[in-house]
Amino acid sequence: MVEQCQSPASAFEWELPALSDHWLYFHTGDPAPLIQKRDDRLHESILHKGDSFLVPAGQPSYWCQTPDMSDFICAPLHIHLKPELIQQVAEASEIDLKRFDFVHCFGQLDLQLHQIGMLMFAELRSGGMMGQLYAESLTQVLVIHLLRHYSTLTQTITSQNRSLTHIQLQEAIDYIHAHLNRDLSLAELASVVNISPTYFASLFKQAMGVSPHQYVIQQRVEQAKLMLSKTDLAIAQIALQVGFSSQSHLTQQFKRITGMTPKQVR
Repeated sequence: MVEQCQSPASAFEWELPALSDHWLYFHTGDPAPLIQKRDDRLHESILHKGDSFLVPAGQPSYWCQTPDMSDFICAPLHIHLKPELIQQVAEASEIDLKRFDFVHCFGQLDLQLHQIGMLMFAELRSGGMMGQLYAESLTQVLVIHLLRHYSTLTQTITSQNRSLTHIQLQEAIDYIHAHLNRDLSLAELASVVNISPTYFASLFKQAMGVSPHQYVIQQRVEQAKLMLSKTDLAIAQIALQVGFSSQSHLTQQFKRITGMTPKQVR
């Protein structure tokens, strides 16, 4: 779950019980002082825009801004990740869940993590314009990044040089082409070849050079290009028929991939 919350503009003190979900926080406002304590570790810092911190599930936390600290107002981004999701990604990457735990992150600048978070926030603000497949892909990337950089895991996450068979790859591609107008999901595509969503995403990119989401977008643009030249349908109607949420969404992706707008092609 992704949400944006309003932080208080005055002194506060919170002592939160252990949460059932992993909680990831992105600071989006002006520099702000903050005192944190977890497992008897006290950490005082100045949060800057782009800083993030992780509170693992099952661990209580303490937050404090004292009256002598400067007042601030910001709207931080919170992402909640269920342990079941972490388990699915770990199992798909053949990671033994008993071999690692997430570790506390009190606040640091992680440009890659911040970029993933902002992409998820942009998708939230757009009302899911890019579709379920895009949101799921971002979530998979986020979880793998956390496993690599914010856990006690020492083993490299890899698909161990395995690959989709030619038949599996063709079945997935045929399914995508047959259902371009639908809001496809990783789970749906992975079920076609009977493997886990995370594993499918990794092996598909290995085989095609692009993620499932990017491949779907490319094929939708190609289909739209064909319909623009072969039919008299309105551009808005074509957009919906090939699976885009609107004409503007089609135009955005069409220009990104072809360098032209649908009107120019027509």
